[in-house]
Amino acid sequence: MAISKNLVAASATPLILSILSESENYGYAIIKRVRELSNGRMQWTDGMLYPVLHRLEEQKLIQSKWRESKAGRKRKYYKIKKEGTKALKEQQSQWNVVYSTLRQLWENKPCLT
Repeated sequence: MAISKNLVAASATPLILSILSESENYGYAIIKRVRELSNGRMQWTDGMLYPVLHRLEEQKLIQSKWRESKAGRKRKYYKIKKEGTKALKEQQSQWNVVYSTLRQLWENKPCLT
């Protein structure tokens, strides 16, 4: 099952902010975490992730810093800021409304195929 690009795009910000609320991370690790959380059903690419990270930085919701990894390579690590935590709480509220609305509509109804 492929997930629509519109749904992936709409969920990118809350997913990234949620992952960064767990701990600071670098791009590939964020992509890997999304794949892990979705059991492989969401396959993000660099071309999808980095524009969102840059936009979140411009909005001052996250910050980044270049650091050397344990393997000796330089990586750009991203960290959620206080403003990002506030934005995440708002995103959670909005997504909870969408989720509960869909759950009410779909509960105890067979999936249409």
